Amino acid sequence: MTDRRGLLIILSSPSGAGKSTLAKRLMAWDPGLAFSVSATTRDPRPGEEHGREYYFMSEEDFKGQVTEGEMLEHAHVFGNFYGSPAGPVRETIESGQDVLFDVDWQGEIQIRNSDLGKHALSIFILPPSIVELRRRLETRAQDSADVIAKRMLKSWDEISHWGYYDYVLVNDDLDETEAKLKTIVEAERMRRIQQPMLQNHVRDLQAQFEEMS
Repeated sequence: MTDRRGLLIILSSPSGAGKSTLAKRLMAWDPGLAFSVSATTRDPRPGEEHGREYYFMSEEDFKGQVTEGEMLEHAHVFGNFYGSPAGPVRETIESGQDVLFDVDWQGEIQIRNSDLGKHALSIFILPPSIVELRRRLETRAQDSADVIAKRMLKSWDEISHWGYYDYVLVNDDLDETEAKLKTIVEAERMRRIQQPMLQNHVRDLQAQFEEMS
């Protein structure tokens, strides 16, 4: 048994709020942090490897794992299924490693309601304003005007579910938000349920007390 059980760290935000950058910074800060590898029923693209980019599965196997409760969260997107297999995540957190998830609010609810939900830590990243959110989408120059418009329309639906999360950070300064994120993770690692060795330690203290009586 390890001294610490890993966390399921869930990061969510509307596109452009800074979630991906914060996730990269978090993983650079702690290289031991594992990123959750999703399963999918789509075919591998050139250069993709099973277990690295995705766990590639047949639709039958995927649905079977959903039925058996072995998908922490799942969704049907553009004709294919995507999800987070519970087995690898369970093994990782039992070894003392944290697992980082990049999912939306629906995925957060599914993970929270799973058998591993008691080890989940969910954090929502808000933009300082809608004007700033649009500016960030435009200045990163990754999407067309039509795609940006669609992302903006979707952003309020995502923002409206902020109340489901344990913590909510307003990302008006990236360095400050990163510092707050690290503080949250460090504190949550010390939760009683994340420290399985505490029970044995308390038993030892009880035995010592009884010996002195």
